[in-house]
Amino acid sequence: MKKEQKTNLIKYSKIMTTIIAVGLWGYAIYSISQKDTPFRDQAPYCMGTTMLIFMVLSGVYKALDYFDKRD
Repeated sequence: MKKEQKTNLIKYSKIMTTIIAVGLWGYAIYSISQKDTPFRDQAPYCMGTTMLIFMVLSGVYKALDYFDKRD
């Protein structure tokens, strides 16, 4: 695979991963907010979900950067 093709593939993979992560995050926050519990009980779930989703997104970005700069 040519370097330019590889760079474009990684770039679009990052974009798609970001779109999926933000969509998943939005769905999780929406579903948590629909529960009939007070906000103080929902807050840990919101924070935990946010941290987990964006931690995975950061890991995927690091892995894609590693594969881009490996050659």
